[in-house]
Amino acid sequence: MPNALFRTKKIDKILYDAKTIHDDPHSGSGLKRVLSMRDLTFFGIAAIIGAGSFSSLGEACFKAGPGVVILFIICAIACSFTALCYAEFSSRIPVAGSAYTYAYASFGELFAWIIGWALIMEYSIGNIYVAFSWSDYFTSFLERIGIHIPDYLSCSYFEAKKAVLHNSVNAELINAWSSAPMIGSLKIIFDLPALIINVLITILVYIGIKESRNFSNIMVVLKLCVVVLVIAVGAYYINPDNWVPLNDAGVKSFMPNGFGGVMTAVSGVFFAYIGFDAVSVMAEESKNPQRDLPRSMILALVICTIVYILLALVLTGVLHYKQFQGVGDPLAKIFEAKNVGWMQLIVSAAAIIAMTSVLLVFQMGQPRIWMCMSRDGLLPPKFEKIHPKFQTPSFSTIVTGLLVGVPILFTDKTFVLDFTSIATLFAFVLVCGGVLLIPRKEKVHGKFNMPYFNAKFIFPMMVLAAIIILLTVNKNYFTNLFSITEENASLNISTVIFWIILIILSLFAFVKNLSLIPLLGLATCLYLLTGMTGNNWAWFSSWLAAGLIVYFSYGYKKSRLARG
Repeated sequence: MPNALFRTKKIDKILYDAKTIHDDPHSGSGLKRVLSMRDLTFFGIAAIIGAGSFSSLGEACFKAGPGVVILFIICAIACSFTALCYAEFSSRIPVAGSAYTYAYASFGELFAWIIGWALIMEYSIGNIYVAFSWSDYFTSFLERIGIHIPDYLSCSYFEAKKAVLHNSVNAELINAWSSAPMIGSLKIIFDLPALIINVLITILVYIGIKESRNFSNIMVVLKLCVVVLVIAVGAYYINPDNWVPLNDAGVKSFMPNGFGGVMTAVSGVFFAYIGFDAVSVMAEESKNPQRDLPRSMILALVICTIVYILLALVLTGVLHYKQFQGVGDPLAKIFEAKNVGWMQLIVSAAAIIAMTSVLLVFQMGQPRIWMCMSRDGLLPPKFEKIHPKFQTPSFSTIVTGLLVGVPILFTDKTFVLDFTSIATLFAFVLVCGGVLLIPRKEKVHGKFNMPYFNAKFIFPMMVLAAIIILLTVNKNYFTNLFSITEENASLNISTVIFWIILIILSLFAFVKNLSLIPLLGLATCLYLLTGMTGNNWAWFSSWLAAGLIVYFSYGYKKSRLARG
């Protein structure tokens, strides 16, 4: 049984199966190859610039202060190394499935299933947060043009309930609870705009890739224009003193809550980067995937990183960082504070556009992962069904729409944000680790070739240097890690595990002459995971446990590798 759990799917076999499906007009499983490098880059930007920049960025600024810029750079570095690993895989395995397919080729079936299950959290559950944020901006936009949606139809039930229980000052949530109609003893409170946009996006994705591509490209151009306008206008109102606010000791600091405070914002900041990997899901609809997928992924990441750093500097420069507490529309907030009404309206409209494009890309990604899992026998055959007219994974698209739509009635933004970030980081860790397991290939002209730098001495020296620097700055750093209390248990335990893994990786790098880039991607993503709370880990573990039950009750027996 242990060998069966880690049975891998050979890269040649993956490529052969994909080519057979695509070339056979009677297979009913082929997708249209219509996406150029520009289209793929736009899909990447569409997925990245959205809820992260227009919503979660506000809470990140509050937690980290102006130092949030440092966290954006750390996350960008982690994502850059990871993007190179995705690029390496996508150039060698240019098929749909993203990290799921890559894990199948490197770690084996069990880890492939775990990744596929975790990606449900990134794409489907992540879209719940985006739908909530979209609704916030949409209702705000309607208010500004004189249209009011009842408060009990523009928020989630649990948001309103928690607001009442915790005596929140949020008047809209309190009013939603008090004014909601009743059916028996149940208050009717749900986010109607979030539900409607989910239905409309599901229909668009169901209809076809060309329609989705054209819509996405228009959305990206519009939102980039508005983001540039926000940065330009916001820069006029910057007060440089806001970049060095007073900390609790009364000292001016770029990181008023210290580096520990910066790391508490990791969920919100990393959520802002979620989406660049969605490009790899479009492999079977790309005209030249082995050339265009890697280039578009890296290009989208570079563009979005520059945009995020500029936005963070503008936000924390215009307002004191503490003014962003509980703010769900930070870009509109800075113009509201400065009484720039016309920009508030533009920002609200831009946010609607931006998050619509994110919903679109994520809603496209999930069905294609399920399609690949179904092809491998890990899910029922229905999930790989391609619509004869639209040539999209029709059944999987409908299920994805339901998976996003139904939980909108039973959850809220805070829970979904943390849940999604940890799953994505977990997937990134396995992708970087997977590159270390597959044999290095010879350089091929016209395809992406990840540079190989021998980490034999470099990586162990980097780890040793990091330890020396930490001990120089704080002699009690490692002693404090083992002083575990109820407050710091999650952070300290995960940090201890992080250092143990780094030491093990250093040994393997020395013995096996491992490649430096995937090692750095692995190390940075593991470090970001140390910022997750115990609650995040508990929910994530529960989700994985449920996935393993599904796997052993169906996928393990039905797998095509199991059937030979």
